[in-house]
Amino acid sequence: MDLLYIVKVIILFTIAIAAIRLMGKATLSQLAPHDLMAIVIIAALATQPIIVDDLFSTILAIALIVIIHVIFRKLTLYQRTNQFILGEPTILIKHGKIVKENLQRCQFSLSELLSTIRSKGYSDIRSIQYAILEPTGAVSVFPWEKYYPVTRNDLKIEANYHGLALSLVIDGKIQHHNLSLIKKDVDWLKQELQKKGFLDISQVTYASIMDYESSIYVDSGKGHHPKTKNNYTN
Repeated sequence: MDLLYIVKVIILFTIAIAAIRLMGKATLSQLAPHDLMAIVIIAALATQPIIVDDLFSTILAIALIVIIHVIFRKLTLYQRTNQFILGEPTILIKHGKIVKENLQRCQFSLSELLSTIRSKGYSDIRSIQYAILEPTGAVSVFPWEKYYPVTRNDLKIEANYHGLALSLVIDGKIQHHNLSLIKKDVDWLKQELQKKGFLDISQVTYASIMDYESSIYVDSGKGHHPKTKNNYTN
């Protein structure tokens, strides 16, 4: 395994990234059939020249890819190299107006943009102040202030504490770590399950407890309580 091979791996890895970047950021988020096939084929063609036969060379090649990946990950922390690897955010809608030039440059169709806006819960493009195509391919949508959902803070309503649900049983298996977090043991859990009508832990699909409650929630996974088919509250 000589230096030429290492250089070849680095060059092919870089070219593959550049090729995927040239296909546009929308490719990474939409992944239509032709996008997926293009990425798969590019990856296959890029790996073809570095395929080796012996075990040691294969392990070394994998190690090289991991090292290169880590290096590229580090490079994304710097602005100049990050622009090449990930690109920059692109404004698609500004103050409620479509920026057609940016749509064309990113190869992002208007239909895709409208579909994305609808998926965010906005049916009218006039409701949108900004829509930004992120380097990852995701679209961030920011409506005008008057279209933001009303929050408890806006209404001056004090928010109640909702707590955290800790799983105690999942698919019949006791979650010992979570039991220790609430300072309880298996015997306590079995007693609580028996109060709910579950004599066998294997019958329990899911059991949990809120961090501020003493009673547990139990679900058999059958859509009803074990004692009565009409009782849906466990």
